[in-house]
Amino acid sequence: MICDLDRVRAEALANELPGARPLACDITDEHAVQAMFDGIQKLDILVNNAGIGLVGGVEDTSLADFQKIFRVNVEGLFLVTRAAMSKLLASEGVIVNVGSVAGLIGVKKRFAYCATKGAVIALTRQLAVDYPTQIRVNCICPGTVETPFVEAYLEKYHKHEKEKVRLELDQRQPIGRLGRPEEIAALALYLVSADAGFVNGSVWPIDGGWTAA
Repeated sequence: MICDLDRVRAEALANELPGARPLACDITDEHAVQAMFDGIQKLDILVNNAGIGLVGGVEDTSLADFQKIFRVNVEGLFLVTRAAMSKLLASEGVIVNVGSVAGLIGVKKRFAYCATKGAVIALTRQLAVDYPTQIRVNCICPGTVETPFVEAYLEKYHKHEKEKVRLELDQRQPIGRLGRPEEIAALALYLVSADAGFVNGSVWPIDGGWTAA
């Protein structure tokens, strides 16, 4: 099941995956989230991957923008997880939360974004403590990955110097390149598999060596 605010994009991805079905939902809408999960009979795996970014230090960040990013990145994760819990407990399921290296280290001009991803890591660990034998909950913390998220950032903030900034993003990771979506997906697949049965409450950087440097 592929949930997206943009139904067209959800349908396009579902069409590429045999047996997939799209769901359109605004994860910041409590009633919409609950209605979505009311329509799901059984759930084994939840991947909390929705998120937005925000560039700016504390002095550049408006209250409205600060609240908006928390509403999506933290409150959205809360609403989805809470609505899914009864079904995950019934199936002894697995949750993978997608955090960021920005939750592990300070990233320049990412005041609010770092705060939200730190919250995602803390919520992951707390859930693992509350439900240590009933479900497994882990967090992936990617570095910068080649996704529409990054392309939108380049378009919004560096429209006239995209290639220069793209090179800087490559070099931010000691490995010298951005991550690939399939590399992040492979880690998620491991964490939801039986092979990871002893992995719980853990935080996994996957960042080309960024947090090691």
